[in-house]
Amino acid sequence: MAFLTQLLFHPFTWYHAHQLLAGQIGVDGLLALSIWLTLYSGQLTLANAGFMAIGAYSSVILTGGTTSTGPAAAGVHLPLAVAMLVGIALAALVAFVIGLPVLRLKGVFLAIATLGFGEALRYGLILNLGITGKGQGLNNPHATLTSGITPIWLALVVLAFLAWRLTGTKTGHAWAAIREDQLAAAAQGIDVARYKMVAFVLGAMVAALAGGLGAHLSFLIDSNDYTFTQAIAMLIWAVVGGIAFVIGPIVGAVLLTILPEVLRFTQDYRQVINGIILIAIVLFRPDGLFTRRKGTGNPSRLLRGWAFIRRSWASRRPQPAPP
Repeated sequence: MAFLTQLLFHPFTWYHAHQLLAGQIGVDGLLALSIWLTLYSGQLTLANAGFMAIGAYSSVILTGGTTSTGPAAAGVHLPLAVAMLVGIALAALVAFVIGLPVLRLKGVFLAIATLGFGEALRYGLILNLGITGKGQGLNNPHATLTSGITPIWLALVVLAFLAWRLTGTKTGHAWAAIREDQLAAAAQGIDVARYKMVAFVLGAMVAALAGGLGAHLSFLIDSNDYTFTQAIAMLIWAVVGGIAFVIGPIVGAVLLTILPEVLRFTQDYRQVINGIILIAIVLFRPDGLFTRRKGTGNPSRLLRGWAFIRRSWASRRPQPAPP
């Protein structure tokens, strides 16, 4: 219990003693936000671990990362901000390309296909290319812990706020309508394919950002950080927190990242208690810790809201001059 006592009553002391954990909480919050974007639009995708890897490896390689045999990309040493932008753009491009065929699928089939992308990326490229260090990992001589935490939390706060604002826009209402009833949404004139693609690409970009920021907290990045387990962890965060509000998955990520440290005093029984807590949440709060009031997610109400938005936008268009 010393962990919680120090966190509540001596936060600055706690921060100095757990800087790496604080940074990891921020990264996990960004990853939770990335999967929220797709879940909020009704898509069960598990590709975000792969996009995270794209952002991580791109940022480290382009800033002078090294392998066991020398520089990963000789003569390339970009500023961190530029390298991260390249990684985010690459993740967005890959998401768009694989999204064209994959987003035609639904439910568990979509989850399996996107999970397959992450594993294919890891086994097909990361573990076989010399530029990524193959199975030996990639060294990051420019990693910094003290100055790397602030950008992570700043990005999390800004992006969470923007995502919250997005839920009240035309795009957010379209995502909610698609999530509740895709056929009814299409019947109301919503371009389902386009809005699903937008959510998928935005989620990939946020995951790549999280990967790039997280990679610069450590002097070594390893392909084992971007496996199937990481993809499932993101989904668990969303299930625990709930997807009705953007804050839900973020809170789920924070709680489940801190939980092992809180339960450290239980020693060998820590994982058992962790599992019991997860089961209890699923049983007693199946919609997550943050849910909407009953009836606010009714498809007909969402579609009526969409129709109202369409009429509002149409009324803003300039009317043709009378002949």
